[in-house]
Amino acid sequence: MGRLDPVHVSSQLLPTSNENAMSLVLYDTLTRQERSFVPREEGKASLYICGPTVQGDAHIGHGRAAVVFDLLRRHLEWSGLEVTHVSNVTDIDDKIILRARRERVDPAVIATRYTRAWNRTMDALGVLPPHVQPYATGHLLEMQALITTLIEQGKAYAVDGDVFFRVRSFERYGRLSGRQVDDMQQGEDVVDADRKEDPLDFALWKAAKPGEPAWPSPWGDGRPGWHIECSAMAAKHLGHGFDIHAGGLDLVFPHHENEIAQHEAAHGGVFARTWVHNGMVRMGEEKMSKSIGNVVSLEDAIATYGVGPLRLWYLSAQHRTPLTFDTDRLHDATTVHARFTTFLRSARRAADGVEPAGDIATRHRDAFRAALDDDLNAPVAVASLHELVGVGNELLPAAERGDADARAQVAALADALEELGDRVLGLDLGGSLADAAGLEAQLGALVEQLLEQRQQARADRDFAAADAIRDQLAAAGVVVEDRPDGPRWYAGTPAGA
Repeated sequence: MGRLDPVHVSSQLLPTSNENAMSLVLYDTLTRQERSFVPREEGKASLYICGPTVQGDAHIGHGRAAVVFDLLRRHLEWSGLEVTHVSNVTDIDDKIILRARRERVDPAVIATRYTRAWNRTMDALGVLPPHVQPYATGHLLEMQALITTLIEQGKAYAVDGDVFFRVRSFERYGRLSGRQVDDMQQGEDVVDADRKEDPLDFALWKAAKPGEPAWPSPWGDGRPGWHIECSAMAAKHLGHGFDIHAGGLDLVFPHHENEIAQHEAAHGGVFARTWVHNGMVRMGEEKMSKSIGNVVSLEDAIATYGVGPLRLWYLSAQHRTPLTFDTDRLHDATTVHARFTTFLRSARRAADGVEPAGDIATRHRDAFRAALDDDLNAPVAVASLHELVGVGNELLPAAERGDADARAQVAALADALEELGDRVLGLDLGGSLADAAGLEAQLGALVEQLLEQRQQARADRDFAAADAIRDQLAAAGVVVEDRPDGPRWYAGTPAGA
């Protein structure tokens, strides 16, 4: 087992602030209050995010948790902390075994296939990869050691190769979810109820079944229960009392509740200092779920809307609230992203090679930081970028006329937008412009020829023909701006996308 921290205190006694505390405040699910973030180790932050059970492709519900906690990591790093980010892979599970049976392959084939697919999709979504991505099957010894400790303390018991946790042996059980043990329905977990001392007890180790993968253990061949995985892997890679444990609200009970019980029953002290959860993506009144079948592929959503717009949509609501899948709001996010990239493109053209002004972007950057420090209030952070772009657009005409002060201020605002939008929010503004520049180089001669035809049509007062050319260009993703000195164009988003 990993080394215990020298000081173990009740999570009720964790400090909410001190003189070295950051300004970041997070809503803690465990204490049900907003608390100042005080890292366990000054200058560093330890972050554990529940990762996927790799039995299928990711859907857009998975993407919300990924983007929310990617923002949390990016904000911590932008604030100057050295972050250690761990996110696990559950590579053995009932659903993986079931899919393997249907396809008549080894469960490891399924796990490998969808782990690769998950990582490809996260890369496509602009999610920073974890520093450590532990696999459940690679940490069986750590799990068995934790189970052995619980058995030795009388907090777990073995029955014919299965091992169960005694829920009532842990007095604080239910604190995370706000449930009282005596009020829980005795039939809530009916699996193996006839083998348990108490129907509330849950499996730490499952005895081998015919045709299923199994590994040796002190209690016979078998495989781990789901909940024991994260308790063992988080402690292995981040130690005891790490800073932040994150995941979806659907994991609060029983998964995260059981993680706490297993670890703190065995070791005392605190498993994780702060618990952060995101709300679910819903389809109408229902949570998006593979089991319901109302899923939208995350890969398809990225291809349809693009990385930046999709991330803006995920961040359009406070992270703890539900987010309803709505194509109108996704198109709104596309419009917002286009507004940001349009300003960035115009600003770079108008202020090329200019030294940025010193302080014009300061208040926007401060407002952005204050929003994220306030429990990751992404909608307000995005609003601060709208204000920044609004100021920049007012300065652009003077900058394009060559006014030195305006050019310097526009340059500073463009730098700030790219820093905050890309480095912190992951909106891929710079990447979108680079992609557009490549497309513009390919289309340049053709577009210029069509614009000459359009100009001639306008001169001939054949406005129907001029409008038709503009519509054709728009359908191909070419945006035309009519200016006093002639039309200007750039590659944007194809009409209807």
